[in-house]
Amino acid sequence: MIKRRDPRPKAGQVSALVAEVEGHLMARAHLDEARREAEELCAELPWLTSAQAEDLTRRYMHRRLDFTRRMLRGTAERAAQLRQEYEARYAELRRDLLRRHVACACAVLVCAGGLSTLLGLLVR
Repeated sequence: MIKRRDPRPKAGQVSALVAEVEGHLMARAHLDEARREAEELCAELPWLTSAQAEDLTRRYMHRRLDFTRRMLRGTAERAAQLRQEYEARYAELRRDLLRRHVACACAVLVCAGGLSTLLGLLVR
């Protein structure tokens, strides 16, 4: 018997695709913004020739995109650091909570055992 493949993508694939598309759209928006800023700068310098304006635009866009890339990398690195810190703190809090629950369970068992012994002695 031939098994049919489900044509629908899995949730992980969809979210990965959405993240990739979002990244491309953000990159394109940064590129367009850098080009707009470069063109505004060139408009304020009317003495530039067209070749000089194109060169200035290209250099400005290159530097602006490098700066944006560095900032995004720094932000991503800091997010990774914070994630590690929060995960370590969460694990510590979970261990502490587990210790407290174990201590409470032991105390309840000791009390129940003591009460059972006391009742056993009183019944005799």
